[in-house]
Amino acid sequence: MPVTVHINPERRIGVRSEMLYGHFIEHFHRQIYDGIFQPGHPLSDEDGFRTDILEAMRRIRVPILRWPGGCFVSAYHWKDAVGPQRNPMFDKAWRVEDPNSFGTDEYVALCRKIGCEPYICTNAGTGSAEEMSDWVEYCNLENEGKYAKWRIANGHKEPHAVHYWSIGNENYGFWEIGAKSAEEWGRLVLESAKMISHVDPTAELSAAALSDPAWNMNLLMHCGKHLDWISIHEYWDMMPEKNEPSSYEKCMAFTDRIDHSVHEVRGMLAALKLDGKIKIAFDEWNLRSWHHPNVHTIRQGVGKESYVTPRDKNDINSTYTMADAVFTACFLNAMNRNCDIVGMANFAPILNTRGCIYSHDKGIVLRSTYHVFDLFVNHMGDTVVDLWQTEKRTMDVPHKQGHIVTVDTLDLLATTFSDRPGMAVSAVNKDPDAAHAIRIPLAAPANVTVLTLNGDSKDAYNDVDHDGVTVKETKLGLCEGELVISLEPHSVNVIEIR
Repeated sequence: MPVTVHINPERRIGVRSEMLYGHFIEHFHRQIYDGIFQPGHPLSDEDGFRTDILEAMRRIRVPILRWPGGCFVSAYHWKDAVGPQRNPMFDKAWRVEDPNSFGTDEYVALCRKIGCEPYICTNAGTGSAEEMSDWVEYCNLENEGKYAKWRIANGHKEPHAVHYWSIGNENYGFWEIGAKSAEEWGRLVLESAKMISHVDPTAELSAAALSDPAWNMNLLMHCGKHLDWISIHEYWDMMPEKNEPSSYEKCMAFTDRIDHSVHEVRGMLAALKLDGKIKIAFDEWNLRSWHHPNVHTIRQGVGKESYVTPRDKNDINSTYTMADAVFTACFLNAMNRNCDIVGMANFAPILNTRGCIYSHDKGIVLRSTYHVFDLFVNHMGDTVVDLWQTEKRTMDVPHKQGHIVTVDTLDLLATTFSDRPGMAVSAVNKDPDAAHAIRIPLAAPANVTVLTLNGDSKDAYNDVDHDGVTVKETKLGLCEGELVISLEPHSVNVIEIR
């Protein structure tokens, strides 16, 4: 029997920011160099950017792009990567040489080409409050001071107008260059925020955090009045040392309480009466963590074959199956349901590594996760409304840690549009084997189209010259009374009701 799904478009949960569909790019492996930035490549434009990748980014209307890290930023000195003289640096986070040929001006140019907001994460590891605020001077002051004048001398008369800034990246973690204690962090963020706001009072500031009460309470009590955002990160299928991707069923276990960290941080903000001032930036997330063995360890790898070459395993396209697509859709559904407090989320990364786009010398591959963003960005509405089911269907799946988890089989989200009539429903069927039908009562006759992202199996994937995961469109025409739709196993669906 179908599950009856009721939707009340008059009961609004909130209006979702377009920045929930943001992305992230870091100086790691093939994301920047031999990735988006390849001067002289036949597919690159006059500024060195791969035009095929730019077009793919535009198609999913990337709203905001976080850069330059990530762990990379915690030993990065931005002044070495602007102007005509660029000297290579040794990146102590990832233990490779960076030529510094891609810096602030190139990053802003990338954002302008794809039409997104820049979001700069600053060096709060080996850097200082002054270095961070100098960066804001370079980007945002019109002509005052040596850094704005330096930008102008570098050929950029108009300010870069970078509105979003993050103080640090995961500085709570032992793995981070320049890790801090909670007390050290509160003091550094306070002074950094003060100096940045003295340079540009309109800048919106975030600071690295996690769903840990001791860290967050210290940060918020010291700095809450200076912050607009609090930054959290999460990866579920952890593989930094061993590249052993979880099966489809184990990935479904990760969808249990997928938004737990949002609820935990929400509670802390509410306790300090900051929930009306500070929003959550979930500015690094993905199902699968990046594979980079022997660098976040006490004993470092010796020989690049032990710590650099293994990073190529991130680019095995068969890893990114319908499990990744279904998980990604569940995450985006959850962030939409929390759109009153989550104002930004950044998929990590957008390109190569675990990205939704894979590039090679002849072109690109759009992985399964890319099509999820395409569906949500281009077909879902911006106003989240109330939806409830008459019954819950659940399934038992094995967790990577060995225990059994019971999860909802269906993940449903209803939206309307602030600029036009109609509804769009995200309907995810996590079941690896069986289809499940839903029934939606219709208040009036409506034209219905169903967009389904799926492959011929739960392990389907896309690769060079192999499109195993695609979107198909089914026009149901004018429907009256009720709508009954069968959701294929392991599928992501958007139901357009107009």
